[in-house]
Amino acid sequence: MTTKRLLIILPLILIGILIQSFFWVPTYDKQAAGNPERLIKFIESSSGDARLLNPALHSDSASGDIVDLVFDGLLDQDDQLNLRPRLAESWTQYEEVYLTLDPNVPTAGKLPSRPQDWISFIQNEMKASPQWRENIQSMAVVSAGNTQGSLQVPVLDKEGRRVKENNRPKMQTLEYTVRWPARIKFTLHKVDQHFFDPLMVLLGDDYVDRFPYRRFVSAAHPEQEKILAPHYKEILPVLEHNPILVFKLRKGVRFHDGHEFDSGDVLFTYRSIMDPRNASPRTSDYEPVKSVEVPGKYQIKFVYKRLFSPAINAWSMGILPEHLLNEQALQREARDKKLNDKAIKDFNLRDSDFNRNPIGTGPFIFKEWKSDQFIRLVRNEDYWEGPPEYREFVMRIISDPLTQEMEFYAGAADNYRVLPHQVARLKRDPKYQSFSTVGLFYSYIGYNLRKPLFQSPEVRKALAMAIDVDKIIQYVLYNEGERVTGPYPKITDWYDPDVPPIPYDPEGALRILNQLGWKKNKDGILEKDGKRFEFNLITNAGNPIRKSILSIVQNNWRKIGIQCNTQVFEWAVFLKDFVNSLKFDALVLGWSMGTDPDLYQLWHSSQAGPKQLNFVGYENSEADRLIVSIRQEYDKVKQIQMTRQLHRLIARDQPYTFLYVRKATRLLDKKIVIVERRPDGSEKYVKIYPVKGGEIRYYFNKWRKLNFAPQFSPG
Repeated sequence: MTTKRLLIILPLILIGILIQSFFWVPTYDKQAAGNPERLIKFIESSSGDARLLNPALHSDSASGDIVDLVFDGLLDQDDQLNLRPRLAESWTQYEEVYLTLDPNVPTAGKLPSRPQDWISFIQNEMKASPQWRENIQSMAVVSAGNTQGSLQVPVLDKEGRRVKENNRPKMQTLEYTVRWPARIKFTLHKVDQHFFDPLMVLLGDDYVDRFPYRRFVSAAHPEQEKILAPHYKEILPVLEHNPILVFKLRKGVRFHDGHEFDSGDVLFTYRSIMDPRNASPRTSDYEPVKSVEVPGKYQIKFVYKRLFSPAINAWSMGILPEHLLNEQALQREARDKKLNDKAIKDFNLRDSDFNRNPIGTGPFIFKEWKSDQFIRLVRNEDYWEGPPEYREFVMRIISDPLTQEMEFYAGAADNYRVLPHQVARLKRDPKYQSFSTVGLFYSYIGYNLRKPLFQSPEVRKALAMAIDVDKIIQYVLYNEGERVTGPYPKITDWYDPDVPPIPYDPEGALRILNQLGWKKNKDGILEKDGKRFEFNLITNAGNPIRKSILSIVQNNWRKIGIQCNTQVFEWAVFLKDFVNSLKFDALVLGWSMGTDPDLYQLWHSSQAGPKQLNFVGYENSEADRLIVSIRQEYDKVKQIQMTRQLHRLIARDQPYTFLYVRKATRLLDKKIVIVERRPDGSEKYVKIYPVKGGEIRYYFNKWRKLNFAPQFSPG
């Protein structure tokens, strides 16, 4: 009897406690009640832990999120995706170009025979080109002289094939001497990739090809002369572009340990990246640098060995403290660890404890890292731009998406990345701020253009016309996406908004294929010359959206008589056995792009080999010309003209069926605002809003969490 009564009474007691808890457990709106410290702390959830908190070494997004708060670069992008100064107070770009004079050039007629006569000759001959002359700041003759150098080249066997060692090309060093003839040095106000064009009219279009290189370049070891010969033009550039980037650094900036930032730190950061012992993933960004000069404590000059306009973007990377990481400091750290002599000698940046205890100049100071749990930062009270509003930043490692969601609802995290199927419901919830923004990613179907089936642009256009992309956006993305038509991120100036999407027109697609000779057989499958229109469409496992796309396009194509077989592979297998080896028909993938217009690795025909990124094998000479011109152009207006021309060209050729860009939807506590200060010192609260790149945290240093939810007027 007692047991029976307990079974009745206990549930009633429990229900009473739960009802009562409604009145004493804080609601979402009152989560900071009794805990004012929660208002000064921003807690972010991350699905993965960081690896290396070093801007020169990290390669994962979780590390990048922390690095961006602890370190500053010389510059970054403003709210319109234009470059703005940070640790650099300002910068200037100009160019020095060199014309190497051929002493054998025919002098009969108008070309001068003496180097000193060339300047007056050029000034006289170019009178008809005032715009060209106006860009010249100065001209000078550089006297003849000798230099020595060395070059690393692959070792070749008797058949001219590369010799491999440990699965890598075996390299050899070629030492050489250059006996430079006289040169004309032009200092230009602005970088101009076409500067030499009018000079070639005077000298002849074959001036570079007929230059007597063998007379001026010689191998240190005569038996290597034949190996050196193909590199003559690289060693002795007859027409040389040297873009120059000069940074004027901000004074009074200090690292978190109080040490003043200066040009030595910038030089050290560059050298650390280029040091092969450190194996930095950013080496290619700085490889175009030819030389570095340090005119003063707050100035540094980078001379580039060729035209490469994306180079400036590399300087948004965080700057390292030289005094903590130079050779002496690393050797001291190695000795303190009581390592053996060999380990001390080999000790490098990757071995340093700095990677888990970083010190930068950024708005937040590193405090604590518990692996797979959290990373904690505190605000930099001495930050050069003023301390952030938040006193603390915590990144919690929460791998499970459901747990992330529950922690956000409970107020234990301040942000949540919403899944597409949740957007419609959560957007209407008045407790949160919701942001859906278009980012730098796009999805596509790529065709292997080496396959005869896909070599016709008309076939690829028909394939695109048969796909109902709007249905994919509606039913797979829950309308959280937008159509895209070309190879650039939609939010950038490089994207051409006037290029229309390929319309969904299965009847029109079938007409195109019929005109090309494809006719349906008795099974309803298109055939031509006895071959069925059949191929395999593949993608990687672990991505339910891509798996859904496989099914949708397979059904779309089947309706017009195309037999598409679909397969999903684990990522490593997908990459190694199909993408890198170029052994596929078609695939579903996506690119996460940057904001730079350089598409060389993705679309240039030279990048279409195994393990390269133009794995679809796109080759178009006009596209190649545009791609090279874009990466050599320093005028943004001209770049936009060329990128949109490239966009139209690739959209016409359809090597990809461009599908969509997903929207990134994020929730924030509605009590978080941007704090702006009026001239009289009073505060104004502004609703958080995304900037041009879709980023909502651009003004993060001005964010504050209030103890109430402010009301903002519409608009």
